Amino acid sequence: MSGTTVVVLFDFDRTIIDGDSDRWVVTEMGLTRLFDELRSTLPWNSLMDGMMKELHSRGQTAKDLKECLKRTALDPCIVAAIKATHARGCDLRVISDANQFFIETILEHHEVLGCFSQIYTNPSFVDEGGRLRIFPFHDLSSSPHACKLCPANMCKGLVINQIQASVDKSGKKIFIYLGDGNGDYCPTLKLGEGDYVMPRKNYPLWNRICCNPMLIKAKVHEWSTGEELERILLYLSDTITIQDNISILHHSV
Repeated sequence: MSGTTVVVLFDFDRTIIDGDSDRWVVTEMGLTRLFDELRSTLPWNSLMDGMMKELHSRGQTAKDLKECLKRTALDPCIVAAIKATHARGCDLRVISDANQFFIETILEHHEVLGCFSQIYTNPSFVDEGGRLRIFPFHDLSSSPHACKLCPANMCKGLVINQIQASVDKSGKKIFIYLGDGNGDYCPTLKLGEGDYVMPRKNYPLWNRICCNPMLIKAKVHEWSTGEELERILLYLSDTITIQDNISILHHSV
């Protein structure tokens, strides 16, 4: 029995799904013009909350929104990677600047929602009137996070700190972090020498790591396609398990 748990932390937009879930909904549901008009005037979460208000005023329901989200492409290789790492006993979680309704709808449609133990994202719910409400992960008025690397609504580094503090109590953990954007840089800096980061090649996170690789303690494994993500993630999870079993055998002799 392995003494190490592999904790796999996925970003969502442009990592699990190839595109951006917010942009997908804006485009597919005919909100681009209004979105562009308001883009420079509102924080992102408030802007998306406003887009949901507009959809509701047009008579479009949460069910219509779900049908739109179900059309979001998810690479079969990434679905396979999620299912395989979960089956191998890895602890899978999502850390995303999207929102709960969008993420859960897409993951459930592709039958992988149950593979994730937790989702850290901007909260959302359908109110009594049937309108989807979207709020920031961090309360912008009462508890600003003060991290200069992250957007005001969500510091993923703080989330990583909380996860590390909670799981450290229950034995050895090795983290694998997958992401693409500037918001994934702060949590990458929190990873240790025994951890791994998988940045998507030619995306902002990868660019920042390449600019100053000495700041990153974790081992870096870049990827571009769903096929590469699957191959590398399964290789890393297997390698960690094999090394751990060797270590257990060594100590038991």
